[in-house]
Amino acid sequence: MFTNSQIEDTSFPRFEEVTFTDLPGKYLKVVVLDVALILLIPTVGLLAVNYFVDDFRPYFLTVFLIWIAIAVYAMIISIIGFYRKGYAFREHDVLYRTGVFAHIVRVIPFNRIQHVALHEGPISRFFGYARIKIYTAGAGAGDISIPGIPKETAQQIKQLLSGKIQTELE
Repeated sequence: MFTNSQIEDTSFPRFEEVTFTDLPGKYLKVVVLDVALILLIPTVGLLAVNYFVDDFRPYFLTVFLIWIAIAVYAMIISIIGFYRKGYAFREHDVLYRTGVFAHIVRVIPFNRIQHVALHEGPISRFFGYARIKIYTAGAGAGDISIPGIPKETAQQIKQLLSGKIQTELE
């Protein structure tokens, strides 16, 4: 006989009670440098246009001040976002917390993980950090990318998750 009884919401496990691991404070340098380098390209372009295009000079100060406001906003949002990120590993799943305006916690069961990859950008590599990318079954919306993990720890996490994936498949 088939039954589909309702589960009381008080019996659900509470992810809010999980202690998240914050990104290392030193990784903030990497975040700031990444954003600064991204913002540097349009800044140089704007300065070049001002130098080479005479008709642009009357508008330069206004456009440049708007660009500086956008750059400052982007930097502030990146820094706030850094402090909002965190991750946790439980017995059967991975949790990742992020968000500046909206707080998002993604919970990925190990049996949904298809692949785990370790990525290093040039600045992150210089400072000894890596990003763990966890790919899930289905659309890419379920994938998570955890930045700012010390490289040795990231390699250990990758091995742990790869082992969990194998255990879940058996």
